[in-house]
Amino acid sequence: MTVEARQQSTEHLLLRTVGTLPVMGLDITVMIADRSWLAQVPPCERLPRLRDAWYADETGLWDHEAVTGEEGWAWPLGPNGSFFAVYDFLRTCGSFKAHFRAGQRWERVRGHVDPLLRAELDALLRGLIWDGPDGEAPHTDTAFFGEDGYGVLLARSPERVRELAAAWDRALPHLGGVRGPFAEHAAVPDGWVHDFDAFLDLLTQWGQVLTEAVQRGWCVVGLSE
Repeated sequence: MTVEARQQSTEHLLLRTVGTLPVMGLDITVMIADRSWLAQVPPCERLPRLRDAWYADETGLWDHEAVTGEEGWAWPLGPNGSFFAVYDFLRTCGSFKAHFRAGQRWERVRGHVDPLLRAELDALLRGLIWDGPDGEAPHTDTAFFGEDGYGVLLARSPERVRELAAAWDRALPHLGGVRGPFAEHAAVPDGWVHDFDAFLDLLTQWGQVLTEAVQRGWCVVGLSE
């Protein structure tokens, strides 16, 4: 299957994931959440529980009164505020398109980088935002969360989060090796993730999400509304 065909297949998969929403209009909200709090309800109720807590007025997330910590993080108020946090990806305007384009750029680059680095970034991106070379990589750990629900783009258990964080840690010291191949094979004049620095910036933010979740033993979830 050609790169173009895989990209078209991915667009169709995304449409199937989120109903009738066009890919161009997809948003993503990335959260980390306390496993033990989610595990108080059956798997099929865990993502709805997180979504309900996120939407609650008392979080302060909707009137800009949330407690903020390091750059990118919003720590909610209210009774469930200690059980989850929201990460706001910088320079993406909340759009999933940036993450989707990162996967497309990697498609064009991966055949031109060191095989060991390719394996680590394949594992990382396939586990988060990329559908893989066959277009079929799952992004939900159904054993913990149950089957995908409407608007679920990502739902990873703490065990899977640790694996992804380990792949990130191994890849990080070698990411400079992607710069040249990216410039030659994937860079575009403008748009989402148009050059290597934007690609690295997005990956680094994902690394921050994974690192924080690992430190707490929490899940990572991405929802589209």
